[in-house]
Amino acid sequence: MHSPHDPFVRVRGAREHNLQSVDVDIPRDVLTVFTGVSGSGKSSLAFGTIYAEAQRRYFESVAPYARRLIHQVGAPKVGEITGLPPAVSLQQRRSAPTSRSSVGTVTTLSNSLRMLFSRAGRYPEGAERLDSDAFSPNTTAGACPECHGLGRVHRTTEELLVPDPSLSIREGAIAAWPGAWQGKNLRDVLDALGHDVDRPWRELPQRDRDWILFTDEQPVVTVHPVREAGRIHRPYQGTYMSARRYVLKTFADSKSQTLRARAERFLASAPCPACGGSRLRPEALAVTLAGRTIAELAALPLSGLADVLAAERTSSETARVLTEDLLARIATVTELGLGYLSPDRATPTLSAGELQRLRLATQLRSGLFGVVYVLDEPSAGLHPADTEALLTVLDRLKEAGNSVFVVEHHLDVMRHADWLVDVGPQAGEHGGHVLHSGPVAELADVPESATARFLFDESPSPVREVRPARGWLKVGPVTRHNLREVTAEIPLGAFTAVTGVSGSGKSTLVGEITEELPGVGRLVRVDQKPIGRTPRSNLATYTGLFDVVRKVFAATDTAKERGYGVGRFSFNVAGGRCETCQGEGFVSVELLFLPSTYAPCPDCAGARYNPETLEVTYRGRNIAEVLDLTVESAADFFADTPPVVRSLRTLLDVGLGYLRLGQPATELSGGEAQRIKLAGELQRVRRGHTLYLLDEPTTGLHPADAELLTHRLHELVDAGNSVVVVEHDMAMVAVADHVIDLGPGGGDRGGRIVATGTPAEVSRAENSRTAPYLARALGGQGD
Repeated sequence: MHSPHDPFVRVRGAREHNLQSVDVDIPRDVLTVFTGVSGSGKSSLAFGTIYAEAQRRYFESVAPYARRLIHQVGAPKVGEITGLPPAVSLQQRRSAPTSRSSVGTVTTLSNSLRMLFSRAGRYPEGAERLDSDAFSPNTTAGACPECHGLGRVHRTTEELLVPDPSLSIREGAIAAWPGAWQGKNLRDVLDALGHDVDRPWRELPQRDRDWILFTDEQPVVTVHPVREAGRIHRPYQGTYMSARRYVLKTFADSKSQTLRARAERFLASAPCPACGGSRLRPEALAVTLAGRTIAELAALPLSGLADVLAAERTSSETARVLTEDLLARIATVTELGLGYLSPDRATPTLSAGELQRLRLATQLRSGLFGVVYVLDEPSAGLHPADTEALLTVLDRLKEAGNSVFVVEHHLDVMRHADWLVDVGPQAGEHGGHVLHSGPVAELADVPESATARFLFDESPSPVREVRPARGWLKVGPVTRHNLREVTAEIPLGAFTAVTGVSGSGKSTLVGEITEELPGVGRLVRVDQKPIGRTPRSNLATYTGLFDVVRKVFAATDTAKERGYGVGRFSFNVAGGRCETCQGEGFVSVELLFLPSTYAPCPDCAGARYNPETLEVTYRGRNIAEVLDLTVESAADFFADTPPVVRSLRTLLDVGLGYLRLGQPATELSGGEAQRIKLAGELQRVRRGHTLYLLDEPTTGLHPADAELLTHRLHELVDAGNSVVVVEHDMAMVAVADHVIDLGPGGGDRGGRIVATGTPAEVSRAENSRTAPYLARALGGQGD
């Protein structure tokens, strides 16, 4: 029996996901890093077991009724865990924040600033005091009524709607109108209303042109279609909708991204004339502090806002308390190197690294003591220079009396750890064992560890022959976010890495590369967005592999005898699927005051299909058993089915052999989703001249997996394609043909090209923050 003051968290018999009944002891009050190749089971141990159990225990102490209101993770599969304090998790959320989310809302700085204005602002004579909500553009009390608190309005003009006034309406003068039947219907309605649809647009009276484009009226008329031989056309009631109304309605309501993008071409976005882009009502903008409105203060960089607040002397005790709170909150954000961000900066314009550090700053400020912080790759999206700032924060969390458990692939974070837990040796069913739990240096004695080779191997990367460019792609001049008139040249037929600290403008620059640019040809963006939002979408359905597998089953003798077609083997449609669970494989069980739990379907036991469908086998396995195979096992099973093998081979090539064919899309990480998309591209048989754009492809990858991925990307270039990566991993940058380094800092201190050239040339650049780290990766080749 361990004493109550046992300094270790002791895990016994962990079996979550692929963990093989793991026993491990981890000291408290230190910085512990969990590492291992992608899919080895390290997240299952840190998040799926330790964090899930800490959360479960906390909820056990909450009143049963309140528990129903909180989203809970189920109880983990583990024998027992002793010595476990309460836990706080900081996972990488790849959610798409809305345009109303900002630096101020993420850090809760906005709340304090609004409260300060409400209580201590200078009001005009006779004006009544406003509640803090009146200073928020996200509430009805504060939002400008003209732009609904967005700060911009979308307008359209005759020039945008009718780009070529020499055409008649019948010839398509109104470019903004929809195509096909809908566009013809609007023309016929205009014709029935008495407008001349065959005269050139510019010859129509201005009054008619304005009505056609901008009216809010929606007259209904009887349309008599032109008769065509062999077709019966009956008269119908047609409703007219002006071009402006159609464009605004499509832009606001359409679920189709393509239709919305098309509508956006006919709109010009401008600052709202009522609030001047400040997003607030006039009453709120009439209140000032230090001679400025809340919108003016929120537009200042945080470091500038701190200076203004510190200089403002206030007499009231309330104002003093609020100001001190604001200054303390700003200090933690500035300490993480984010003083250049302004509170009103929209969250979608931040890089992943900036967003992760803002969340960390909020945790630092909370001042919790004696808890376990479980962090998911906090270095993801961070430049090596920013990672040093991150290590300082992790040390401060530890010094405040907390245990810090970090799932991480970054070698510098591993070297900085007090304790290292290495899980492996490989991924999926070949992983799930703890190879080492102890001080970092002792991992060198573990021969089967994939991590040890990278952690202790100091030999320089091999010198690569730089490929000559077969042409150059000119991007820019770009003026967007913090980029000002920036022009970049990217070599075609080569591997280009775009580097720079977080917030320097890398993603903004690469985002300007479009298929319209001369020299691009085919453009493929491989991002980290999920491949599907429901468990029905999985690896097999996304890659098209499932279609081939279903054909294989439909071609078996049993299926032919019973008249089963390809559709019979889909769990998404009625017929072959189990109707009890609708092909989900599990059912939700209501437990009154406890959270509802998911249990395997009582009829199909999780197989997703009905018994008749499962009687059809191919080489001794039914369709459910085939979906349960890993990519690696399936490659052997389907060895003589070329279309299946080609799909599986590319998945193996990008290091995803451990995933199951039926693995739901919701269980995949952003890095896995990106590699599945890349595999999908690799299996297309094409002949060169494609430009591949990848944003931080090594995110979430162990150095061994990153090495494999780099190799595949070079094969794409060898086949005559061009590859451009935005990347922080210096091992990948070191083997590029061309490097474009932005900076020198982030935000308004960045946005310029600091250095370009071969990796060796950039590693010698004077004012580049990347150069020293790249020189280290090159191992002195830059000298």
